Amino acid sequence: MLEMFSLEGRVALVTGGSRGIGRMIAEGFLRYGAARVYITARKAAACDAAAEELSEFGECVSLPGDISTLEGVQGLAARILERESKLDILVNNAGAAWGADFDSFPEAGWDKTVDLNLKTPFFLTQALIGPLREAAKARVAKVINIASIDGLSVTNEETYPYGASKAGLIHMTKRMALRLAGDNIAVSAIAPGAFPSDMNRVARDHADAVAKHIPAGRIGEPEDMAGAAIYLASRAGDYVVGSTITVDGGVAWAR
Repeated sequence: MLEMFSLEGRVALVTGGSRGIGRMIAEGFLRYGAARVYITARKAAACDAAAEELSEFGECVSLPGDISTLEGVQGLAARILERESKLDILVNNAGAAWGADFDSFPEAGWDKTVDLNLKTPFFLTQALIGPLREAAKARVAKVINIASIDGLSVTNEETYPYGASKAGLIHMTKRMALRLAGDNIAVSAIAPGAFPSDMNRVARDHADAVAKHIPAGRIGEPEDMAGAAIYLASRAGDYVVGSTITVDGGVAWAR
């Protein structure tokens, strides 16, 4: 059974992998035997530092850059193709959030959030379909989209494009999964709840207060996120096609 969850020999790319949920996933992949994990982040220094720290667990390579634009997406794909002929696992984790009052919500905040949360995962997967298909010749390749419970149920916060983009990502996961299953590529998603991160500073800085509103009685821990991602990325998750795993301690169903 241990081999069911092994990632030995596999090459992965985790966008937004320098911190938060992306870093939890990258570390989990390395601990479970991934041959190489590439991480991206907009800030080069932070990405380089995270890769150096994660290299304690295996080979982690920093590829900093802004993938909120199509030019940035294509640039990242080109850098991967320079280094790898195949890519076993792609984790579309990079994301953005923006909150503002309905009457004054800015177009810039809307576009930034929707582009990075919904447009980037599609076009990065498209740009890397060659090495994903190459990996899929030997075993099932994986695309894992990181959504949110805000795409499953409605929050009280005025983060209009965030929830909408994550709901769209969950739906797009199903559509992409149907198309790519025939290429031996399994597409799935994870909908996280409260995990400590720079994006969710409330959970990070006020964990005890947040935990009072979570049926499980606590916020998420790195092992919770890593475990879900390892399951989907490994042989254990080969038959999961188009589904979204909710990892939130029960919040989405308690709202």
